[in-house]
Amino acid sequence: METKHQNLQKGLKPRHVQFIALAGMIGTGIFKGSSDTVSLAGPSVALAYLIGGLLLFIVMVALGEMAIVFPNLNVQHLINKAFGNRISFIIGWLYWINWIIVTVVELLAAGSFLQYWFPSVPLWLLSFLCTVFIVGINLFHVKYYGELEFWIAGIKIITLIAFIVLGALLLLGLFPHSSSSISNYTSHGGFFPNGISGTFSAFLVVMFSYGGAELIGVSVTETKDSQRVLPRIIKGTVWRVILFYILPILIICGIIPWDKVSSAESPFVQVFSFTGLPGAANIMNFVLLTAVLSAANSGIYATSRTLFTMSQTGEAPKVFIQTSKKGIPLNSILLTTLCILVGVFLAYITPEQVINYLMTIPGFTVLLIWIGICSAQLKLRPQYPKKPGFQVIGYPYITIFAIIALSCIFISFLFNHQNIIGTTVCLIILAIVIVLSFTTRLKRS
Repeated sequence: METKHQNLQKGLKPRHVQFIALAGMIGTGIFKGSSDTVSLAGPSVALAYLIGGLLLFIVMVALGEMAIVFPNLNVQHLINKAFGNRISFIIGWLYWINWIIVTVVELLAAGSFLQYWFPSVPLWLLSFLCTVFIVGINLFHVKYYGELEFWIAGIKIITLIAFIVLGALLLLGLFPHSSSSISNYTSHGGFFPNGISGTFSAFLVVMFSYGGAELIGVSVTETKDSQRVLPRIIKGTVWRVILFYILPILIICGIIPWDKVSSAESPFVQVFSFTGLPGAANIMNFVLLTAVLSAANSGIYATSRTLFTMSQTGEAPKVFIQTSKKGIPLNSILLTTLCILVGVFLAYITPEQVINYLMTIPGFTVLLIWIGICSAQLKLRPQYPKKPGFQVIGYPYITIFAIIALSCIFISFLFNHQNIIGTTVCLIILAIVIVLSFTTRLKRS
């Protein structure tokens, strides 16, 4: 029978892996969440994205280093190796919940972009149709999934490049009916209109935005020749992500006064509308739709593979270890789909607030997962059987710095009254997972 298989297949090429990670990061966080971060911090939000990008780089190098020393072990395996089943159980389920919420956010965002053309159709119905489409894609053989994701992700990357070029022309006064000016960076309260605290308060959405880079560590078990190509993939992914976040944010803040950026539609659509080009806003909205669908596609991949890995170590029921002849973890995808449908139902209950509420929660879980990755590298480095050529420079100080910085960001948001809903949900989820880690019978590492 088809469901008796228990192995994933190595069908992903390096370009697939790189674009899967990029797809996971370049989605709602930048295309829709940027309006929230700009409203919190003004032009100085670019600084928050830069600092977040530097922390991302440390986390990714730590992850790549461990993956090279211990080939064919993904994030879940590495944390298990460092800290045993209980911590692995907690991090694994947090990661799964994180990506469930991220995927729901991306699909709800897709529905909201469709409402640009179909304003009378309810958000929950459009999001449901997007869910059916994305789940169908994930039922293909992984190599076809990777190829499709490569091209879908390519659309939004090309668009971001076009947006950067067009925005630069507008800012330099080289576009018809535009004039060169940098006044929007210095007026309306200056570069730090809400002070340093405003810049810091944007970090939660920034972390949500960058979450997804660790998909490289999830997909390593399905990647051909991962030891050789992983360092190149990580370096390329990190600098591209920083580039594709910071430059567009600077362009948005330069063209539109930060206090005029609307949360009703994407700032990217607003900028394209500003150009006056016929159909530009419609084209941009279509690209945003493909972008968030691509991120949701990566989300279903992440959740299903995480559940599969946990079932291998006894941290999830064995039913999720079963795969089809194509190497697809069908039961994992089925559970993920059911949870996403619950999220879509939330859009039926509170269509106005649901995206903003859900977007803050993954920021917390991403921070915990990144802390877990850095802590695992700190613990495993002395146990390496060989010294890798690709490694964190300045060990252990750089790794410790990343752990402290990420922990400070996490703690500061726990005490920020503006994040009360996200904080409450995050702490409840964390408490439930910790209790389950003690009540579930786990295999010894």
